[in-house]
Amino acid sequence: MSESTQPPVTMPGGNAIQPGVVLRLITIVAVGLSLFQLYSAGIQPLGLFYQRSIHLALVMMLAILMFPVFGPNRKRGLLGWMIDLVFFAGAMITGGYLVFFLDEIINRAGFWNSTDILVSCIATVTVLEASRRAVGFGMTIIGVLAIVYAFAGPRGELPWLGQWLPGIMEHRGYGLERVAGQLYLGQEGIFGLPLGVAATYIFIFVLFGAFLESTGAGKFFIDMAYAATGRQRGGPAKAAVLASAGMGSISGSAIANVVTTGAFTIPLMKRLGYKSHQAGGIEAAASTGGQIMPPLMGAGAFLIAEYTNTPYLDVVKVSILPAIMYFATVYLFVHIIALKQGMQGMTKSELPQMRQVMRDGWHFLLPLAVLVWLLAMNLSPMRVGFIAVVTMVAVAVLRYAIWFLFIAPSQGQSVTFDSIKQVAGAGLAKLIEGLELGARNAVAVSMACAVAGIIVGVVGLTGLGLKFSSMMMAFSGGNLVLALVMVLLASLILGMGLPVTASYIVLIVLVGPALTAEFGVPLLIAHLVVFWYSQDSNVTPPIALAGFAGAAIAGSKPMETGFQAWKFAKGLYLIPLFMVFNPEIIVGGPLPVVLWNGVIAILALCAFAAALEGYLFTRMAWLPRLAITAAIVTVFYPNVIAEVAGVAVMLLAIGGNWLASRREGYSTSAG
Repeated sequence: MSESTQPPVTMPGGNAIQPGVVLRLITIVAVGLSLFQLYSAGIQPLGLFYQRSIHLALVMMLAILMFPVFGPNRKRGLLGWMIDLVFFAGAMITGGYLVFFLDEIINRAGFWNSTDILVSCIATVTVLEASRRAVGFGMTIIGVLAIVYAFAGPRGELPWLGQWLPGIMEHRGYGLERVAGQLYLGQEGIFGLPLGVAATYIFIFVLFGAFLESTGAGKFFIDMAYAATGRQRGGPAKAAVLASAGMGSISGSAIANVVTTGAFTIPLMKRLGYKSHQAGGIEAAASTGGQIMPPLMGAGAFLIAEYTNTPYLDVVKVSILPAIMYFATVYLFVHIIALKQGMQGMTKSELPQMRQVMRDGWHFLLPLAVLVWLLAMNLSPMRVGFIAVVTMVAVAVLRYAIWFLFIAPSQGQSVTFDSIKQVAGAGLAKLIEGLELGARNAVAVSMACAVAGIIVGVVGLTGLGLKFSSMMMAFSGGNLVLALVMVLLASLILGMGLPVTASYIVLIVLVGPALTAEFGVPLLIAHLVVFWYSQDSNVTPPIALAGFAGAAIAGSKPMETGFQAWKFAKGLYLIPLFMVFNPEIIVGGPLPVVLWNGVIAILALCAFAAALEGYLFTRMAWLPRLAITAAIVTVFYPNVIAEVAGVAVMLLAIGGNWLASRREGYSTSAG
């Protein structure tokens, strides 16, 4: 059957309409990629270049199959197939050349031959094209600009371009051989740290998340959140916060989190009384928080651990309190809106019962418990991910086998050879579905990391990071707050075209040295700040990508929803500031100091939410709202007297609001 006559099939992972034969190819490559990752993670670890080159080749082949060259809604046609076949061959060459000739390449040690340079060029172009399809034009354009910048200079391929660069951006320029070798044949380019993390830690945990999703764990966590909070005021919105906290860390994408959990939570929030743009904004803010929630933090925890040379478990530990602070703020916003609008909870009959939820899905907690326990035992995260995936599959199989062999017969379903064959076939299909889903979900982040490697390679070659540090010092005048505002604005601009992971990598390479060397911010805190700020394109208008996804489900105006998401996600901007000026909360210190900082931070965030909404126990006058805003500034200032004064003002304002609500209650009951 030809492509033109085949029925179109919608691919949930690729957002592309593909003919049946291509779908089968996608399944083969995706399952092969997942099996390769499982093999290298848990059975036979491979060398650095072998692991990363095979991973990248398979990911690029998958990207080219999933995303046609002319876009998802157009048929490939003869020209499209020819172009795709060329890039498909380029992907195979990219990985195969290193696998087969790695020893010879290492022996040449920088004295590359013409074939090395040719393959390097093929690999670079293929990476950029696969990234354009899987991630978007933004990432590819930045990668191309980085290469052009490397060529610009008196000794480079584009000497005339160097004359147009500002003085601080000038460099000697590099030829094709040097740049190509740096990007493909070295350890700081395409196959550098970003892709290394994507090909090991990130993929295996994305695969774990895919198996959780395909086996129904998503519904279990959402039902558990509803059972826990549904009867409270604004229950569905609070359930959205809790469910997004759990699922967001696993999914690796705020937008994916919005469209999965939001499909359940947003309609229920609207039914309870939340306005459409509020429901979409709450879900967007909560889903964005999932990206900063341990243990996975999207892909950030692994990248931060590698870049800072900090044990992964330590990154998780120090990220728990800031994540709790963020979700506490969103949770309070939800509660305040429910109080202001006089909402009630859902009735008992409308909600799942916790006992029934746990009875049906308790087995989903076992793989998570195994994962946390093994991480606490300081096992390699890659090995932990492998064991977690195997445990997930084993638990699902055992659970279904017990039902099929013991429970189903008591309900009148006999166990026969045909039924066993049918069940085995369905189980195999579910296994393939999980393997394929995991590979598809990892394509975008792996391609983003590959192009990020190009940028990192050029930064290392040209010394751009140090130049950018000088620019930051010049523009900020040595003021740390202004420097952090610059980082925030840069992350917002980068977020227009880059996914969170790529935005973080690019930013930390450029601004990280300045934050640590020039402003004295501890290394781990600098990375956490940049990572948190890299999330802001999800909730900050005019971009607010997660907000727009929430608007699509809620049926609200995108910009209104984006502003609501921006308001609810205020902790995304304030908590990194608190980390910088009160570093004990991250790097540790005397227990009383750490506890004090944690308490005042949560108090300040809650007070800020109340001041912003103008409501806590009852409506809040403008004077205490102004006083709270001023007090928050003093709490963030690293001085004990100022902090105590700020806390006193906030407690007085909150206490006054509570007394006012009591007086209103007395007058109402008396009337």
